[in-house]
Amino acid sequence: MLSSFVNHIKKEKFFNLNDRLLLAVSGGIDSVVMCDLFYKSKLTFGIAHCNFQLRGEESNKDKEFVEALATSYNVPFYNTLFKTNVYAKKNKLSIQMAARELRYRWFEEIRQQYNYNYIATAHHLDDSVETLFINLIRGTGISGLHGILPKQGFIIHPMLFATKKEIQTYAQKYKLNYREDSSNISDKYTRNKIRHHIIPVLKELNPNFEKTAGDTIRHLYEVESVYRNEIENKRNTIVKSEKEGITISIRSLKKLFPLNTYLYEFLKPYQFNTSTIEEIITGLDGEPGKQFFSATHRLIKDRETLIIQKLTSEKIKKVSEFKISKEQTELLTDKLRLKFQTLPTTNYQPDSYRVSTTNSIAMLDFEKLQFPLEVRKWRKGDAFYPLGMKGKKKLSDFFIDNKLSLYQKENTWLITSSGKIIWVVGLRIDERFKITDKTRKIYQAEAQFS
Repeated sequence: MLSSFVNHIKKEKFFNLNDRLLLAVSGGIDSVVMCDLFYKSKLTFGIAHCNFQLRGEESNKDKEFVEALATSYNVPFYNTLFKTNVYAKKNKLSIQMAARELRYRWFEEIRQQYNYNYIATAHHLDDSVETLFINLIRGTGISGLHGILPKQGFIIHPMLFATKKEIQTYAQKYKLNYREDSSNISDKYTRNKIRHHIIPVLKELNPNFEKTAGDTIRHLYEVESVYRNEIENKRNTIVKSEKEGITISIRSLKKLFPLNTYLYEFLKPYQFNTSTIEEIITGLDGEPGKQFFSATHRLIKDRETLIIQKLTSEKIKKVSEFKISKEQTELLTDKLRLKFQTLPTTNYQPDSYRVSTTNSIAMLDFEKLQFPLEVRKWRKGDAFYPLGMKGKKKLSDFFIDNKLSLYQKENTWLITSSGKIIWVVGLRIDERFKITDKTRKIYQAEAQFS
């Protein structure tokens, strides 16, 4: 088994031979055998032990045993005490998840504080097979079928080459002492139910089931690598980061097959579930403006793109309103900067002033304005007389005509005078406030968007 251990480390390229390893040791047979293999391989390591205070005096004796084990190998020993039940209740977690979060956070603290290169846990092949079944029960994409990965960041699993039976045989051969965890007997946890009831049936059908399953897991891991490369290549082509948020081209998306698989992977970082993704796909040919929500983001179906935006902590954004005095020359908001000035009409040439050559500048008849002006976001029911038109038009209809996205609508500002819209900022001034031959003083407003 020692040679298999060394070969496994070389094959997976876990670490360099001169690296320092922090071993997570509970005192059970798996972690005790791992310690012995590290010691006999003449690797540099320390031992870290967590007391989760879940099994009373039994947990305390585990700590004493592991400390004695570290002394026997003459290696550093680190230990800590967790109030696991308190942490689980406070963070609304299961005991298993709470213990996992606590121990890995602490392992990383020790790794950094004492300059260890990696953290090693004693998960073996049987654990990996059980993990595959757990993921199947919970529902998973392809990533759940590879079981436990050999290496994830600073966490390594150097015992994945061995079955539980092989570990037990090794411990018996070298007369290694270890602690029995009484919680492993209980069927309280899903993993134990799989271990005690499902795996034995599969072993009846195939006595070599663990090895066969291990080969399948390794194959699936390789398949997943190919799958991930394809997903990332398509993601880099279709998914873009724009000012309004993360965008996905609908036209390009619809060319992908299978569509639901690609979209699932594209939206996975934003916590959209499979049922919502199916609704999004159904609505790809629908009217623009429909919204879909995850716990952290919203997705807007625009005309040509899907727009993904992070949800703010506020459920309702307050409409910001600003007053502009006659003497004021500038206004700065979160994403908009406005500059104001009056222009003389000396050598006045009506055609050159009547309409600005850019939508970011509004040229208005100063004498038609009543100060203070008001700068605010648009509201439902707002209407104005668009320049060049005789009739009144609702802003909502104006937005549709100009094919504004929901993001653009939500970020549209207005300047008003006595309640009348004089400028839909960056889009159109009101016909009633335009410059005419009778204009004697021009009020210019310039918008800069960030």
